[in-house]
Amino acid sequence: MLYRGAIEPQGERPASGFEKVFRRNGWPPQWRNGVYDFHHYHSTAHEVLGFAAGWARLTLGGEGGHVVTVRAGDVAVLPAGTGHCKIEASADFLVVGAYPLHQDWDICRAAPTAEAMERMRGLAFPAIDPVAGVSGSLPRLWRTAERGPTAVLSTGTDG
Repeated sequence: MLYRGAIEPQGERPASGFEKVFRRNGWPPQWRNGVYDFHHYHSTAHEVLGFAAGWARLTLGGEGGHVVTVRAGDVAVLPAGTGHCKIEASADFLVVGAYPLHQDWDICRAAPTAEAMERMRGLAFPAIDPVAGVSGSLPRLWRTAERGPTAVLSTGTDG
């Protein structure tokens, strides 16, 4: 899921608003940085990326996936197994990364093994949307989508 303009960056502390919203909704923030410039995914956790500053072009969905441009204020929610990679970014690009409670992330770069696939299938769906909380559409969409989340929530263009 890609939320456009979901959270207003906080002036001199642009990441703090993302951290507050994610924490309140049961997705404790774990890091501030960027996105790796190599394709990778997580087999042990779902992930939310809050884009606090700058812009970037990312590939979402692994090699051959969708190229999207993200900007400060946008949020991407990636289910476990969703490949992602930075193509290019502004010098001030800043991301807040968070995961649902009791999920610890790993970094996988190779095609998933049978063991990794089993881990991902066994991972609990998030009970709360990291942006909109209990009223958010994430849990409903993830439970009803046949092959995982397919929604893009947007208030702007992909550019």
